[in-house]
Amino acid sequence: MPTTTAHQPWLSEYDLYLFGEGVVYGKRSLLAKMPGDEWCKFANLRLLLGYAFGHPGKKLLFMGGDFGQWNEWNHDVSLDWHLLQYPFHSGLLRWVRDLNTFYRGQPSLHQVDFDPSGFEWVDCNDFVRSVIAFIRRGRNPADVTLLIFNFTPVPRANYRVGVPWGGYWEECLNSDAILYGRSGQGNIGGVEAVPMPHHGRPHSLSLTLPPLGALFLRKAEIRAS
Repeated sequence: MPTTTAHQPWLSEYDLYLFGEGVVYGKRSLLAKMPGDEWCKFANLRLLLGYAFGHPGKKLLFMGGDFGQWNEWNHDVSLDWHLLQYPFHSGLLRWVRDLNTFYRGQPSLHQVDFDPSGFEWVDCNDFVRSVIAFIRRGRNPADVTLLIFNFTPVPRANYRVGVPWGGYWEECLNSDAILYGRSGQGNIGGVEAVPMPHHGRPHSLSLTLPPLGALFLRKAEIRAS
């Protein structure tokens, strides 16, 4: 279950290991493990990687997983770099690059990995729609990143998520963006929070959740005109 490891991650202080022994010796590559057709396989892998980068714990991604190698890793041959000529593979590599860049630049995602103050569930109970949402915090309580994950291939319109503050929340990363080879469903850069309590918080956002999608949002200081 994706929620199990996030209940008390600070007790184990583990790496999120995607995957060494899990992608060799007949176990198949990360991409090949994913269910569905080609579109769903890439969407699921983007979703998994987005969840791993948002989850507490240090990240370790095995070679070839960053661009969606179909074959298992083989120490006797090179990685299948030729796959980068195809949009799905190059889009996945760009997603991983942007996740890395965002992760490095946001203390909320890595500064308080192993303490309860760095993680806060917004909702882990929407099993009907298979959506989860949580907040990551840095040492500064105002340093907050909101993460929402839709684990079904069904887009969700007008999906309400509680947030601690009003104002404009910028959509910083969206795994369904066109530049990653996806359909481009999302929130056109961000959403204004309204004073409608939800999930035990005083404000909320009405979001479009892309299919098999991961969203990373942050409160913007000044809304762009």
